[in-house]
Amino acid sequence: MTAATDCAIRARGLTRRFGDLTAVDHVGLEVQTRQVYGFLGPNGSGKSTTIRMLCGLLTPSDGDIEVLGLEIPRQADALRMRVGYMTQRFSLFEDLSVRENLEFLAAIHDIPRGSARKRVDQLIDEYQFADRQKQLAGSMSGGQKQRLALAGAVIHEPELLFLDEPTSAVDPESRRHFWEKLFELADAGTTILVSTHLMDEAERCHRLAVLDRGVLVADDTPTALERQLRGRTLLVQADDPREVQQVLTGVEDVIAVAQVGNALRVLMREGDDAPARLHRALADAGADAVVERVEPNLEDVFVAVTQDDARNTRERAA
Repeated sequence: MTAATDCAIRARGLTRRFGDLTAVDHVGLEVQTRQVYGFLGPNGSGKSTTIRMLCGLLTPSDGDIEVLGLEIPRQADALRMRVGYMTQRFSLFEDLSVRENLEFLAAIHDIPRGSARKRVDQLIDEYQFADRQKQLAGSMSGGQKQRLALAGAVIHEPELLFLDEPTSAVDPESRRHFWEKLFELADAGTTILVSTHLMDEAERCHRLAVLDRGVLVADDTPTALERQLRGRTLLVQADDPREVQQVLTGVEDVIAVAQVGNALRVLMREGDDAPARLHRALADAGADAVVERVEPNLEDVFVAVTQDDARNTRERAA
């Protein structure tokens, strides 16, 4: 990969079919070096399948992939020593200690014994296992297992790290510390591709792709994606939000209505005169409510792009 391109991953028309099911449908993306690039989508959206194709574990049905200057899957063997991979399920040995797990992984990656000892010592210190290095992995908490799995994934100092929903089973504090380590790795030069279905994690990424039923429906920075919805998100305050919600769901161009505490968050297809349109609909229904514009968030983005994709799919089918 040349410095001029500054691109760690490039995919064009990436497709994977399993019989009649198209799990990934002509996805195109570019991931810049030293970037934390996020895949956001629900279970079954194609995130894991895409990651497995990008790292050479699954052959695409169609499309072209270039990772770290290598053609995948043709040069997948050359890629494996340059990437790390971590899944949501703890994949290390529960009957080995912290140190034994790391030593075993160092041997798997053919790290010379002297260098391996120094690298294991370094990771035990960096990932705060100094007082737990003899503890069996199976007896640790979810957050501790997660840290150990990450340490194992980077033991050979990979240029690129694939993380498939790595924080789905840990508490918020452990997730926060985990993301601090990810940004430390990115600052040191590692490119990171991480899949998630959690909005607060997606907000942290430098750039974000949204996958829906195998289709890439959005790809930009979180801030840019949110900016595209300005004027289309509104907050409705009412004494009876459940009754008002029924009125709003029937208003033309309303994409979604969600109750947030005692208020309703409304997403419109168009932003022009949106508050006035809601006011008229509520007045016609005899409902008293206060309507105001609010700043969009990533949940609004996700709802907007997936609803648009669903509508386009229905139109194509018709």
